[in-house]
Amino acid sequence: MTIFSKNIKLLRNRRRSTQEEMAQQLQMKRSTLSGYENEVAQPNMVALVNFSNYFNVAIDSLIKIDLSNLPESQINQIERGYDVYLKGSKLRVLVTTVNSDDEENIELVPEKAKAGYANGFADPEYIKVLPTFRLPFLSKQKKYRSFQISGDSMLPIPDGAYVTGEFVQNWMHIKSKQAYIILTLDDGIVFKVVENKIKYANKMILHSLNPLFSPYDIEIQQVKEVWRFVNYISNEIPESNEMKTEVLTQSLKSLQNEVKLIQTKLSL
Repeated sequence: MTIFSKNIKLLRNRRRSTQEEMAQQLQMKRSTLSGYENEVAQPNMVALVNFSNYFNVAIDSLIKIDLSNLPESQINQIERGYDVYLKGSKLRVLVTTVNSDDEENIELVPEKAKAGYANGFADPEYIKVLPTFRLPFLSKQKKYRSFQISGDSMLPIPDGAYVTGEFVQNWMHIKSKQAYIILTLDDGIVFKVVENKIKYANKMILHSLNPLFSPYDIEIQQVKEVWRFVNYISNEIPESNEMKTEVLTQSLKSLQNEVKLIQTKLSL
């Protein structure tokens, strides 16, 4: 029960509770709790259920997953009730990096690194060589990563922009009509507006902001990671409405002239 012992001690310390305080809340002797934490005693099923209810963490997580190996963002999600075993989804252990203050970095995946990321996203040696930065206005309790996009399927977000996403642990929480960065088996990293059909059809429908691109389905088995879009950075200035209006006006005048020319030829 080594993992269980480490986990309950870790979770207790994160709550800043003493053994005496927690034992009282669990209605057990302090010596019994101490025995569990120090591997002197093994809990029965009733005790496991009580610990699970107390921490709002699934029994499977308490006895199978060494929570100390998870990044802060995932532990925080578990403590807030988003335990993947409780939600019925597969645990996704995210490889991450931290700065000198033990705060999680935002790793940057530039265009030239996207192909490697598709194979190395779970490799600590690969992730640690990615460039990192900080955005102080983002929550320290969540995990973020930035990806450089290519192409014009998500215009007006331009080709070459860097999109930052928040790691999504439980895919059942993916909201339709919101944008996500998705790591897929066949297409690598894609940035799309998602229509969530996981619950009923085991798939997602991916839409582009650019209407010239048609939506398409992707089976959930093809998905490796999901990041909820939070912002983007670009060195391009978006076109103003006045510029767009001027272009449309010029196009309309040109079309009108062509129509008049055709009418003139027909009347001859």
